[in-house]
Amino acid sequence: MNVHNVMEEIVMQRVNGLYDQVKAFGSAWLTCDCENCRLDTMSYVLNRITPKYIVSGRGATHLITTIEDGQVRADIDTLTLEGIRIVSSTKRPYHQSAKKQHSQGTSSPVFNMPAFMGTILDGTTFDPLTGATVVLKQNGKPVEMIDETWQNPVKTFKSTQGAYSFWAKSVPAEKEGLNQHFSFTVEVSAPEYTDCVYSFEMPVVSEAAERTELNSTFSLKLKDIILFRNDIETPMEADIIDFGFAD
Repeated sequence: MNVHNVMEEIVMQRVNGLYDQVKAFGSAWLTCDCENCRLDTMSYVLNRITPKYIVSGRGATHLITTIEDGQVRADIDTLTLEGIRIVSSTKRPYHQSAKKQHSQGTSSPVFNMPAFMGTILDGTTFDPLTGATVVLKQNGKPVEMIDETWQNPVKTFKSTQGAYSFWAKSVPAEKEGLNQHFSFTVEVSAPEYTDCVYSFEMPVVSEAAERTELNSTFSLKLKDIILFRNDIETPMEADIIDFGFAD
């Protein structure tokens, strides 16, 4: 038996059950209960509760008392309802299409792009900025994402603390092992804030095949981007923002 987080089954059951109850009740705020919305809600809950890992049947037996704990069930239900409301209020263009891999992976050489991740902050309070629009561009045009579940442009939300992420589509290469530099710009805008545009360049070595699964170790962590309100003079210069690979 492999290491397994038993909370996944519990959360899946409760999310599906509460979605069905809310839908049957006819709640006006429930805009959709498709598979994608339910999966997004499950992810929301699982990221906020303590996992319970087991490696044997005996381990599962010891977890029975924890699973039957009324407080644990109450916490899951509270997070589930919170997640349903957030997912229902967040419009995602892909949410009614079936979740699927963007591809099965190509056998020809490609430049695989890392996932780009960063955070937008308010320049006065340094708090995460909600409602900012972030666009990843190359040669003045929005970059095509690896599949429809990755958006470009993307907005920042309170629930994700001003974070944004992109995963650009791979670029064909003549052969494996080539080293090429790729230039990108990140354009950020928000109501009542001064727009920002930052450019960065990164080297990529071509690989034998396309990557089909996200790997957190293969990512580019962008430094925090700071936006200032229109009525406040910017006390910093753009060159304090630099970029580097994540540890």
